Amino acid sequence: MSDTSYLAEGPRTAIRPFALADADEFTARARESRELHRPWLFPPADPDTYAAYATALIEDPTRAGFLVCERNGGEDAAGGAIAGFININNIVIGGFRCGALGYGAFAHATGRGLMGEGLDLVLRHAFGPLGLHRLEANVQPANEASLALVRRAGFRLEGFSPDFLLIDGAWRDHERWAITADMR
Repeated sequence: MSDTSYLAEGPRTAIRPFALADADEFTARARESRELHRPWLFPPADPDTYAAYATALIEDPTRAGFLVCERNGGEDAAGGAIAGFININNIVIGGFRCGALGYGAFAHATGRGLMGEGLDLVLRHAFGPLGLHRLEANVQPANEASLALVRRAGFRLEGFSPDFLLIDGAWRDHERWAITADMR
């Protein structure tokens, strides 16, 4: 996709909405990253599950999905390679103006700071054009990379939720992290 489709741009990354046309690249990256994601995350790895996943992010007003893309100099010489994804789920407007984050990096992009830059772009978009006040991230306590990402972004630890989410057939404990617009 061209740079004109980006919602926000940083020095090395940019964010844009999911598109159905991203199925081949996204699912290939998900399959390449299976070892990295397990047991924390299970992104769609085939075209049919991607289509359902992306359609929900595109059409459901309580969700917003963003692809974190490399800019100029990524694996794709023209830039634009998908480095990861960040979704805002369970968006509530009105007096609450909150959403819950879900995210994942792809293996080729780990350890390079791309997701941190992408998360900063999503936070600016969420607290700007989307008009949200608060974002939450629920992270399994042993997922050190995910915890490091939210810490670096300025989230605060708010608590612990036993048996919080059903993941891979079991209820998993999570730490609750949050950030508000005034913390940025």
